[in-house]
Amino acid sequence: MKTGMRLGGVCAVLLAATVIAPTASASAADQTVDIKGVKVAKTASAETKQIIEANAGVAAAAANVCGSGYTISTGAARYGTYGTAYTWTNGKTTGDSYYDKPICAVFFNDTGSAHYMGVRLNDNYTDTPAKQDFGTFSTYAGPVYQNRGYCGEAYSYMKVGSKVVVDNLLTVGSCN
Repeated sequence: MKTGMRLGGVCAVLLAATVIAPTASASAADQTVDIKGVKVAKTASAETKQIIEANAGVAAAAANVCGSGYTISTGAARYGTYGTAYTWTNGKTTGDSYYDKPICAVFFNDTGSAHYMGVRLNDNYTDTPAKQDFGTFSTYAGPVYQNRGYCGEAYSYMKVGSKVVVDNLLTVGSCN
């Protein structure tokens, strides 16, 4: 009898943790930290925070490219000396899920010369087509937008001459 009660108690605790966990992570993900005047999601990776701290002016310029309201960084990735990808949100929710947040992605060309490059943003739903911007750019590819992009992926690509130098994915946000 004690074993049955113990198992029942464990099941109840696990069920409660499952029900409570999404609410706790959602409220933590809504919080931001200020890094040299740039709002960054509190749950953003350490790499994102380091990239923004190293060059907050460039990060703020990336947010401006996305347009009015896109002021919260959800991710950043630096690809050697070639480019830096940024993802931004406006903090709003566009659907039933917490993860239905509008996202903007931009891939900056850090070389100082025009190269074939691009950025593709997939949202967190399989039925939504990717948004992308590919071409020869000297400053940046994008911005591209998804209405439900949190937990999606931002793909960055760059070719210098005939050599592919950037071919990477950046997960948008801190996802379960």
